Amino acid sequence: MKIPQSQTTASRRLPGDSAMTTTEKSFDIESKNFEPAYMSLFRSGELYRRSREGLKLLKNCKVCPRDCEVDRLANETAVCKSGRYAIASSHFPHFGEEDCLRGWNGSGTIFFSMCNLKCVFCQNFDISQDGEGFEVGPERLAQMMLELQDRGCHNINFVTPEHVVPQILEALPLAVQLGLRLPLVYNTGAYDSLDSIDLMDGVVDIYMPDFKYWDPELSQKYLKAGDYPEAARRVVKRMQAQVGDLAFDERGLARRGLLVRHLVMPGQVEGSRNIFRFLANEISPDVFINIMSQYRPAGKVSAAKYPEINRRPSAEEMEQARRMAREEGLRRGSLRGQ
Repeated sequence: MKIPQSQTTASRRLPGDSAMTTTEKSFDIESKNFEPAYMSLFRSGELYRRSREGLKLLKNCKVCPRDCEVDRLANETAVCKSGRYAIASSHFPHFGEEDCLRGWNGSGTIFFSMCNLKCVFCQNFDISQDGEGFEVGPERLAQMMLELQDRGCHNINFVTPEHVVPQILEALPLAVQLGLRLPLVYNTGAYDSLDSIDLMDGVVDIYMPDFKYWDPELSQKYLKAGDYPEAARRVVKRMQAQVGDLAFDERGLARRGLLVRHLVMPGQVEGSRNIFRFLANEISPDVFINIMSQYRPAGKVSAAKYPEINRRPSAEEMEQARRMAREEGLRRGSLRGQ
């Protein structure tokens, strides 16, 4: 399987040696005392109940805010083009994630195909919208998690899980029964339903939403989802309520909490301020944020189509975004240049 172009291997630095660090020197969780959140639910039997409850959402699907109401249990499909089973494109130790996730052995990434957002600039367009990948049942999905654990990964990182929460929950008890003990990272574009996030309460250790746009018109134009900002605000609040601010162990690895990404778009930095203000005032000034410069023209973007975003953000735009975040009161994350 092809590794997405934007997910190439980076140098294996120890976590915490880049600009994206907290100024605090202390740590919150001792690695020897850490237990993934889902273990408690597994022991009580609640994890099995959640898996059954999740599958019921597929019958008249409202797993994400699209509310397509198709019967995915009968393999009917709509916007996400995914039926009864999830479609996965690849799974591998990922060294391109944040330092606190990749560590030295990589983040155990599982890429799901057919995103429920339709970002015109998606760097993984062949996976997210063209559907490159293969169907995986619960047994195979559980096996993928265990393979990543066996390779020494520090966590299991579900990428684009918004539309396959029931399938993840179906596979998880199998994986735990077979020995899975890694924390779970929920790596999302933030277009999730509250039903799905509530099912993940006590299951996910680290939520990692990418809050892209504040403006509904821009969201409709570039993400094909005008209700995206409202949905993102709802779910980020719920995620914070479940897991709190990001906590680390003594090695600098993230173990539990919220890590928000924000992809800076060319020519649209002013819109970032509202996101930063929301995070500081309604989530937490200690929310951990990664202000990302990785945008590049991809997907459907060209000089002829969407010319206004047919370039990378400038160094000045990136510094402006970081300054805005500091001005709005945020104090943890990539708040200064490299």
